[in-house]
Amino acid sequence: MTNLRNCLAKATVLTVAILKTCHGFYVPGVRPHEFLPGEEVPMKVNAMTSIHTQLPKDYYRLPFCRPTGGPKMASENLGEFLTGNKIQNSPYSINMLREVYCQVLCQVTLSKVDAHTLGTHIKYGYHNNWIIDNLPGASVGLTGSGTAQKHYAGGFPIGFIAQDTKEAFVYNHVNIVLEYHNPEGKEGHRVVGFAVEPMSVAHSYAGGYVWDGESSEGFTKPLDTCIANSHMDRGIIENYQRVAPGENVIYTYDVMWKYSETAWASRWDVYLTEDHMVPAQVHWYSITNSILVVLFLSLLVVSILVRNLRRDIAGYNAMAALTDEEKEEEQEESGWKLVHADVFRPPSSFPMAYCIMVGSGAQIGLCGFATIACSAIGFLSPARRGSLMTATLVFYMLCGCLSGYTSSRLYKSFRGRQWQLCTLLTATAFPGLCFFTFIFFNTILAFFRSTASVPFLDLVIVAAMWCCISIPLVFLGAYFGYKAETITFPTVTSTIARAIPEPTFFMKPMVGICLAGMVPFAAAYVELFFIMTSLWMDQFYYVFGFTLVVYLILLITCAEVTVLLCYYQLCAENHRWWWFAFFTAGSTSFYTYIYSFFWFRSLDASKMLITYLLYFGYMFLICTALLLVTGAVGALTSLWFIRKIFGTIKVD
Repeated sequence: MTNLRNCLAKATVLTVAILKTCHGFYVPGVRPHEFLPGEEVPMKVNAMTSIHTQLPKDYYRLPFCRPTGGPKMASENLGEFLTGNKIQNSPYSINMLREVYCQVLCQVTLSKVDAHTLGTHIKYGYHNNWIIDNLPGASVGLTGSGTAQKHYAGGFPIGFIAQDTKEAFVYNHVNIVLEYHNPEGKEGHRVVGFAVEPMSVAHSYAGGYVWDGESSEGFTKPLDTCIANSHMDRGIIENYQRVAPGENVIYTYDVMWKYSETAWASRWDVYLTEDHMVPAQVHWYSITNSILVVLFLSLLVVSILVRNLRRDIAGYNAMAALTDEEKEEEQEESGWKLVHADVFRPPSSFPMAYCIMVGSGAQIGLCGFATIACSAIGFLSPARRGSLMTATLVFYMLCGCLSGYTSSRLYKSFRGRQWQLCTLLTATAFPGLCFFTFIFFNTILAFFRSTASVPFLDLVIVAAMWCCISIPLVFLGAYFGYKAETITFPTVTSTIARAIPEPTFFMKPMVGICLAGMVPFAAAYVELFFIMTSLWMDQFYYVFGFTLVVYLILLITCAEVTVLLCYYQLCAENHRWWWFAFFTAGSTSFYTYIYSFFWFRSLDASKMLITYLLYFGYMFLICTALLLVTGAVGALTSLWFIRKIFGTIKVD
């Protein structure tokens, strides 16, 4: 009892430690930069994004001011390219502690094409994403009541549509608000906050001056719409800047510096918590909900299985000890022992596909666990753009050994002979589906000139990683799997398969499969909402400690549900449990995909076909991966369970 208490105490401490990391954001290897007074603070622009179209676009595709010498790409990693980031330099001149008042940046005369393109992007709700010292710009706007409000994720809008006239207006003035902190013992200052307040102002020069947009005089001439040595305020704006052919759009900006007590190491806190817009209690509710589901299910499994199995095993072993005359006097055997000669018969349908799917699920499951665990510890963070995608690719490749080993061990136990084909399909089936789906979408995105279209060189890199690292590792794992001893079964399989009696309605395998997925889905649906929001609405997701716990609870729930339903199928003398176990746990993915249809409405998606293709296409891939992971957990757990119970009875 004392040991049990110690184990529970250790488990509690470990769980709390993991959950505490949900506020971790410090990225090892990132060093703060101190800016001296007057030193240039470079600002970069990322691709524009819209949750309504899901098509990120190049910032300089629209008629915005360009830097001298043209835009230049910032160095990006593979993960940034794969996630649609395109970071470039900007024409904005910002210096540490130097205030800027209504500085003219450039003038753009809108052509008919420019006006149409800009108006369309405003209509689709595109947002600018600016970056200073690796901090994304928060958006400062007004609520319906007129109070200022900050949003830390998703950037700021490029314009707005008038409610009455449906006319488009562009945000051509920005108040750039920067917060700095002066650490002790340092000469320079650190940037710890960055926000942008966009405004639309129909600028005009004093005295009726008309600028051609090129002469240097236009940068110094005073504007009627600005107050000298005073920052722009919404209250003084008389007219908004229309988006129409022939309009001269003058882009201006202010820079404000504010001292902050926020330390550099804590500057990401408000971004990751969205300034506590979503209370932490919501995630605790998610964890509590999941734990209650798994506890209820565990008690149910223990109360049913342990009690019934003890009675069954004792009865079967008592029957085995009787003489032949005594056996004849006893009533005929019934229950799961009757299928002992058929329970380990290989699947009658697609045994190779079964091994491939279980092996692929084991690979994805371990990859998911490693990625979420590294994120919970703090090695992966939104502060490093693309790091999550890069880590996922690396872990997936390294876990190829497990995929090959698992599929080969199963295929060898099924006495399969086409082991080369089984290993090759294990290495290429699911990643091939993902890769060619990605190629298909990438081709379409290239026609839309979206930054989500990955350059050809990066596609070659991904293909090389797959062919030169992932596939050889799968074959390496398969080599050790085929060299290992065959999985032994406690009973001998008969030559002729036993007939399966007609089941009742609730004992039909399809009914069990359809109902089983509801329980694991119920354990994870609250956290699933936040993951979907982060994935499709450009929000930061940081509570990986909660995600890790929910992920483990999801797998445990799948295992328990599958074991319970497989036991009842065996009691109904149905020995075809292999595919039943896989799809019983895997049916969680069906509910997830159905849920994605209802959640899609919250995007208020555009009527573009590509938006629907991207959303439902990638959700299909995600749910397919979930099917493989949960299915593999259910199949392997059921195999372990059935070997255990049949190993405890005496069979003639």
